[in-house]
Amino acid sequence: MTHPGSPREFSGLDDESVRRKVLTGEHPAVIRGLVDDWAAVREARISSDALLRYLKRFDVGTPVDALLMRPEIEGQLSYNDTMTGCNFVRNRLPLTEIAEQVLRYSKFPNAPSVAAQSALIRDCLPGFEEHNRLGALSPKVQPRIWLGNRISTPTHVDEWSNIGCVVAGRRRFTLFPPDQISNLYIGPLDFAPTGAAMSLVSLRSPDFEKFPRFREALGAAQVADLGLGDAIYIPPLWWHHVESLDAFNVLVNYWWREAGPGESEDSAFDALLHGILSIRKLPPDTRRAWAAFFEHYVFGARDDAIRHIPAARHGILGDLTADQSAALREHLLQQLQGSPRKR
Repeated sequence: MTHPGSPREFSGLDDESVRRKVLTGEHPAVIRGLVDDWAAVREARISSDALLRYLKRFDVGTPVDALLMRPEIEGQLSYNDTMTGCNFVRNRLPLTEIAEQVLRYSKFPNAPSVAAQSALIRDCLPGFEEHNRLGALSPKVQPRIWLGNRISTPTHVDEWSNIGCVVAGRRRFTLFPPDQISNLYIGPLDFAPTGAAMSLVSLRSPDFEKFPRFREALGAAQVADLGLGDAIYIPPLWWHHVESLDAFNVLVNYWWREAGPGESEDSAFDALLHGILSIRKLPPDTRRAWAAFFEHYVFGARDDAIRHIPAARHGILGDLTADQSAALREHLLQQLQGSPRKR
């Protein structure tokens, strides 16, 4: 399979340059050596055992989510054959116990796949962040750690902005623009092994007879290989497939939403679910009419909807105040609970 190219690449950026040149972009970007100065990366350059000893300095024994897959699955996280469940089992263990298991399996010729996924660092490794800080982001953005052996996380999507920093091993990211959603054959929104909506196509061995439009998605794909100290920025709603390529891999990632000043972090995905609940069942002509409403009030230029209204009467079409946001949430809550307000 061939791909058209790779994400933008940067190197030697300071924190302000990362914010200005990378985080404001609408496309993915690789930042080489962004976390080369992290203490954890320096230990990983010595050896995996050195990194494990370093992590043990912070581990307080808090159990984190862990996955285990049989060797014959070859680390491809997915559904089971009948799509009634997942192809892995879950457990909860302290992070460094999982790391020890991964290192033991690294000596096996055909090892099971093991991973700790999305563990909040402040809970399992308090103090780690003080010595391994990403200065380009606000300290309010909490880091998470991903640790395991050779695992492939299927093509999935996140609602928030994302930076992933490679601490140990190598990772390959295959990225697809948001407009490729119809070519990725996305599985159920309410039943996904990763918790996020994911593609049903195996990137390693795609079945083009079953998923013919996936060829078009591959034509729009971007591929990036990351090593120790490298980082990748993934904008919201860019689909991404992630492969951990070595016997011991560690990644730290950060998710955040670009809310404007004074705005809360309301979920756009919740709006999608509400649309499925309230709009999808309507007749086609009515759905198209609602599409025009959404284009005008949500996706179109805001000035087009309010320039003819006196500023004092912009109401919820203007800059929402905290009180207006709270009132809207209360209104929606009452509607969903079956207690509609009088208009």
